[in-house]
Amino acid sequence: MDAVKIVALVLIIAGALGLAYGGFSYTKETHNVDVGPLHMEVVEKQQVSIPTWAGLGAILVGGALLLIRRKG
Repeated sequence: MDAVKIVALVLIIAGALGLAYGGFSYTKETHNVDVGPLHMEVVEKQQVSIPTWAGLGAILVGGALLLIRRKG
């Protein structure tokens, strides 16, 4: 399997996941304080939205790469 085919499949899978889930979230540690035996930390939950056009675009580009590779 060559590199172009792998990139095409990754784009198709990423696009499908982007359409299915619409985004993802992660936690980010912003502050960490240690005062003697007391330990405090602040974490923020971040949300990343993936636009529908980006998911569809990734699927289309991946499909085009597979078609071009097949004909070439």
